[in-house]
Amino acid sequence: MLKKITTPFIHPIRELAESGKLGGVLLIIATLFSIIVTNSKYGEAYLHFWHINIGNSFLSMHIEHWINDALMAIFFFLVGLEIKREIVSGELSSPKKAMLPLLAAIGGMIFPALIYFLFNHNTHNAHGWAIPTATDIAFSLGVLSLLGKRVPLSLKIFLTALAIIDDLGGIIIIAVFYTAEIHFTYLLYAGIILFVLFLLNTFKVRKFIFYFIPALCLWYCVYQSGVHATIAGVLSALFIPIEKIEKYEHYLHQPVNYLILPIFALVNTTILLSADSIVHVSSPLGLGIILALFLGKSFGITLFTYISIKTKTGELQDNSDIKDIFGVSMLAGIGFTMSLFFTALSFDNPESANIARLSIIIGSTLSAVCGLLFLSFTLDKEALNQ
Repeated sequence: MLKKITTPFIHPIRELAESGKLGGVLLIIATLFSIIVTNSKYGEAYLHFWHINIGNSFLSMHIEHWINDALMAIFFFLVGLEIKREIVSGELSSPKKAMLPLLAAIGGMIFPALIYFLFNHNTHNAHGWAIPTATDIAFSLGVLSLLGKRVPLSLKIFLTALAIIDDLGGIIIIAVFYTAEIHFTYLLYAGIILFVLFLLNTFKVRKFIFYFIPALCLWYCVYQSGVHATIAGVLSALFIPIEKIEKYEHYLHQPVNYLILPIFALVNTTILLSADSIVHVSSPLGLGIILALFLGKSFGITLFTYISIKTKTGELQDNSDIKDIFGVSMLAGIGFTMSLFFTALSFDNPESANIARLSIIIGSTLSAVCGLLFLSFTLDKEALNQ
């Protein structure tokens, strides 16, 4: 009896999980829930909850900071594992393989930043230029997967490699531009811990516990140094033995995508909807983000890819052409997770943060819908001609 009742609910969830789309669905649900509660009679209590202080004299932070600084370090650890795997044995393992997505990613970061800066260079929001430079790898690949077998493998590989390089660029931006005051003593301690991790890797230590404890210490030292603590997650991942990386990626995939990122969405999409907030979407901040994600990403990626092909520094595979790249580049305008993360780093002002978050959702949605429609049309046409 119980099986008959639960089967209609379990099967769709299992299918979503197997297709890789469940994480995206949970992010959307978490975002909608957060927006609805924020604008309900429970909104004040909901916002207050995320600012409850937890900790002791050794380390104390708001719940919001525990999520953005500590829990997201696990997400960045997974990103670091993906970056290392791709560099060592994947699509970034040789200059020839890496050049096309590398140049595309650079174009896809430069142009959004320029568009944002064009709108906001004379305002107090200018320091949010990094917000539209990000690509949400899970969402963009999830939308691309909706087209099924019509998508050439080369396009999936291109978007994956591009998004990974994009993440690497985002990590560099966090380390360089979102570091306020440096405490060199803690930075020195972090350097010593990194050397310990290097020795563990060099002497082929394989048990994860011997990496886990130094990684925790590294997180604390990086946090206290003034550098954003999530950088510790990436740095730790770079010293994990390469033969263990796929195993750890497998272990972390579900908790990161089905738990950590939805929780991150809950705390970072507390968007107050009002007549003023809707109007402010057309402000320099709102337009800067929306147009940077939608136009900046698609134009920058397509242009730099075209230059790479024409200069023969890179080449497309599987009969893909520049139209396909343009469609994929629109999907790269789905910033969401990393864009929200940059918003949390960029703005202490709740009003600016609110406008930025709403604009990210609009820009990302526009990019997803237009990219999907464009690729659906062009790929269908190509299929008919074959």
